[in-house]
Amino acid sequence: MYDQSHTPTQMQRARGRAAVTLACVDGRVRLRDLHQSGSAKAFLPKVHGAVPEVVFLNTAGGLTGGDRMSYGLNVGLGAKAVATTQTAERAYASSGGCAVLDVEISAGAGAEIAWLPQETILFDRAGLDRRTRIALKGDASCLMAETLVLGRAAMGETVETLDLTDRREVTRDGRPVLLEPLRIGTDVLARRDGAAVLGGARAMATVALVAPGGEDALSRVRAVLDVEGTRAAASGWDGKCVVRALAGDAFPLRRLVARVLMAFRPGSLPRVWQN
Repeated sequence: MYDQSHTPTQMQRARGRAAVTLACVDGRVRLRDLHQSGSAKAFLPKVHGAVPEVVFLNTAGGLTGGDRMSYGLNVGLGAKAVATTQTAERAYASSGGCAVLDVEISAGAGAEIAWLPQETILFDRAGLDRRTRIALKGDASCLMAETLVLGRAAMGETVETLDLTDRREVTRDGRPVLLEPLRIGTDVLARRDGAAVLGGARAMATVALVAPGGEDALSRVRAVLDVEGTRAAASGWDGKCVVRALAGDAFPLRRLVARVLMAFRPGSLPRVWQN
């Protein structure tokens, strides 16, 4: 008789890819193509304004070692769009290896894209390898935000062991204009209280505008950085304006990020942010 006690366990892993193509037709932005497979989904909710929203969703409920997920968005010539995630992404403890998440966004000349995912919450012993690439053509512009949370303060969670690689790249006509490599491992967490590391922060965010004349937004962005419980600074140069912020908890940092986004882009935040 076959002895099942010696059968190696094969862990189930999540796989998924969602990709959306939008084009400007007769003055309106319309869906050109939609691909969904595995645990990755994308939908376009009804909105009151002229700028469509694309919402990506991981139906697996989170990421763990060995999972692979990818989101793609192509915005055509002169089109405008906002892309986000349906909820906070969660990277859970890994039994081996890293989860891989790839985000590929492209924008044609004259297009305006905002990539505004909700927070990524990292749990103890999580492994995540994420790469976000945004390719701009001509005078296209992008607004991007990323927020990382090291465990949930309300649940008393502490992250002591972590393997995170988070690379963000923005190019214009193939040339790099903004590179944001981030690496946080267990060795970094051991020094997290240092002023040159995290300064004891649990949550961190980067918001960046890359656009012709983007540096001109600096003064109005600096005017909204005084949110209690956060520390933030902004810089503007050469068609870019970048805000970096730290907080001891995700809640005040989310308030700050919301204020910064509305300073960059007047109007309402994506509807899923308001739930």
